[in-house]
Amino acid sequence: MQTAALVQHPADRLLDALDRAGAPVSVGLDPVAERLPADAYAGDSSKVDAIRRFSLGVLDAIEPFVACVKVQSACFERYGWPGVSAMQDVVAAARAKGMQVIYDAKRGDIGISAEHYAAASAAMSADWTTVSPYLGADGIAPFLSAAATARDVGRGAFALVRTSNPGGDALQSLRLADGRTIAEAVADLVVAAGASSLGARGYSALGAVVGATKRADAETLRRRMPAQIFLVPGYGAQGGGVDDVLPCFRPDGTGAIVTASRSVLYPDDPAMKGPRWTDAVRRAAERFRDEIAAALSR
Repeated sequence: MQTAALVQHPADRLLDALDRAGAPVSVGLDPVAERLPADAYAGDSSKVDAIRRFSLGVLDAIEPFVACVKVQSACFERYGWPGVSAMQDVVAAARAKGMQVIYDAKRGDIGISAEHYAAASAAMSADWTTVSPYLGADGIAPFLSAAATARDVGRGAFALVRTSNPGGDALQSLRLADGRTIAEAVADLVVAAGASSLGARGYSALGAVVGATKRADAETLRRRMPAQIFLVPGYGAQGGGVDDVLPCFRPDGTGAIVTASRSVLYPDDPAMKGPRWTDAVRRAAERFRDEIAAALSR
């Protein structure tokens, strides 16, 4: 029998988890074999084994402070099926800890291909999947299942709207004949595509990726997308700071989730060079949580 927690709308489920954690933050699991602490390579471990061990150690370290993880599929998929198997283990461990999981795969296709990709996200037990909106709403719809069924607990998607990388400006900042930028046009598409999947807390199962390094655009996009949860990458190592992410939130302090990867996974801490590297990650996660919590309480 399904429980109330299982049938909860994906946006409500995510927001409730963030409330319990004390701050709307997520840690990006982007394990790079060459950057892992030496202790992750126990004995003659392969890169895949080290990535699995490292990622599981990160989950243990961040659990007290973070209710959501963003799993970068590319970091695992590059190793073929052993990497995908490791990713499944990591996602299962995160789910066992009660964490929300964002499957950062940036899917983008239509028809049966999109349905297959959405089914793969469900098989991965992801709560949310990042998607490309370039093919329009019909490339997004298969990833939205806000109403839970006997086969699906309800899942959401984050559509790329304004990304944190500098190269995105070449396309996303272009002006259309009606005066909107490409990013603003995509935002309007996201609003329309997600309008029928609102949860009890007023947010859609279709959210938007808006980079922390695009503060000026975030203010405009927040007004255009009042019912979208913003997934905000680019905090920390990519240059985004506290003041940059605040425009992504609504006045009540909800509506966005800030994600950090390198600054938490590989902190500048002497402990990272020894067997107590998880202590360094734990401290970095706590600092991250406290920074965002303090900023929102101003």
